[in-house]
Amino acid sequence: MSRISRKLQKWTQEMLDLPQDLLFDLPRLTLIGNKELHIENHRGVRHFSADKLILSLTQGTMEITGSGLSIRAIQSSEVTIEGTINNIQYIGTGERP
Repeated sequence: MSRISRKLQKWTQEMLDLPQDLLFDLPRLTLIGNKELHIENHRGVRHFSADKLILSLTQGTMEITGSGLSIRAIQSSEVTIEGTINNIQYIGTGERP
């Protein structure tokens, strides 16, 4: 992303008071205890098993580990996971918004 684009996005976010997840297409996570996780703005499931879920993001991936994991609901850009969630790891590409 060019320097001008980043400055324009930052200015737009400040002037319009838009949330960063919307403006920069970042994932939004809602964790309920360690039993349910809702993720918005993903780009697809790369791997799924009862103990690991890997999601593609616009910039990088997200790895969720636990036990008894199941996908309760999935849509084109949202997914809800149930089970015992032990770890959530964001693996970025190194580019900063």
